[in-house]
Amino acid sequence: MNDVVAFLTARGIPIPSRVDAIEMAIAGGLILLCLMLGVLAGRNVGPRIAGWWQAHVANHVEGLAPRLALITRHGVAALALSIVAVAHPWSGLAALEIGLALGAAAMLTAHQVLRGLGIAAWAAWTVALILFVALFSRSVGGLTALTDTLDAVGFDVGKRRLSLLGVTVAMVIVIGLLALVRLANRVIGHSISRSRSLDPTQKLLTQKIAGIVIVVSAFFVGIDLLGIDLTAFAVFSGAFGLAVGFGLQKTIGNLIAGIILLMDRSIKPGDVIVVGQKGEVGWVNKIGVRAVSVLTRDGKEHLIPNENLMTQEVENWSFSDRNVRVRVPVSVAYSCDLRMAQQLMLRAAAESPRVLKSPKPNVWLLEFGNDGIEHEILCWISDAENGIGNVRSDVLNRLWWLFKEHGVSVPFSQQDIYIRGWPKEGGPNPS
Repeated sequence: MNDVVAFLTARGIPIPSRVDAIEMAIAGGLILLCLMLGVLAGRNVGPRIAGWWQAHVANHVEGLAPRLALITRHGVAALALSIVAVAHPWSGLAALEIGLALGAAAMLTAHQVLRGLGIAAWAAWTVALILFVALFSRSVGGLTALTDTLDAVGFDVGKRRLSLLGVTVAMVIVIGLLALVRLANRVIGHSISRSRSLDPTQKLLTQKIAGIVIVVSAFFVGIDLLGIDLTAFAVFSGAFGLAVGFGLQKTIGNLIAGIILLMDRSIKPGDVIVVGQKGEVGWVNKIGVRAVSVLTRDGKEHLIPNENLMTQEVENWSFSDRNVRVRVPVSVAYSCDLRMAQQLMLRAAAESPRVLKSPKPNVWLLEFGNDGIEHEILCWISDAENGIGNVRSDVLNRLWWLFKEHGVSVPFSQQDIYIRGWPKEGGPNPS
């Protein structure tokens, strides 16, 4: 032992005193205790927090829930280590030990939280490493030397100074605010979606307004934290107004039109509307910032600008009532029993599973056509988003077999030709 001490002393390496060694041992024991406490919390408390979060806060795109056990583990360890760090005026190597452990625990906690909120890996690791360096530097002598060094690397632009310190602080603030915005949007969005006092349209409108308020609030908070004078933006306000007037007119118009559509509820998610020049029927899947997504039965998704739905005529089949009347044309021969044929038409419509019992199906006689007697079966459905043509097909299929069973014939195009006489052989044609 004496040889080791002599070896270190000869090379100028300081040897800790007995008091310092005892303090280091105590600090090491407390660090292990904090880490064990974090492990126990992660195993026992973490899954419960994750389950509660998944049930009451998260949604199907939430990324924090699978990481909450690790976040609890590292977070509890960091909290316990921070208490240890301020509970006693540690000095020397003991403070170094605690600072290293505290910085590592805080770094891992920040990384898991940022990744769970969808922040890119490089940004999450950058903020986590900055946090580690800041806590570790604070434990070994303060941040003054570090901040002075970072601030020295830079240059002055007018009255402001651009330095490595300013860039680092700005990056941490921007990433932190982005993470808070995403967390707030998820929590508030999930809370609104679980509300029973709002219908789907009101929920969507509230979520969009809340998202705009959160982003605007985060913007002004970031401006304040970065120390940017808002009067500097006055110079660009005129240019921005011109940009909106010329280049962003349609974009702003579609944004405002989308908000108006949600407020007056003329078109809302789930409505069945007619889209396109061919009159295709589809149901409103989503009302976005720029366009409304309409999904047809063919699997085609039409993206219609919000402004078009505001300024053009829209056929909404479920605006005030979801019931839609389906017309099924039918023609029967003149020789059939007309009353029985009409009863079979009513029976075919009534037996179709998607046809409503109330209002009852009805049969109209339209006209006496050239080939047969033209009818129209009128029946009602309440799920037009599932298609119209398949209802007509089902009714006609049932009617075909009923006609076959009862001997009712369906007419087909035919013409009668009357021959007044045949010309005699070699004689003139009859007049």
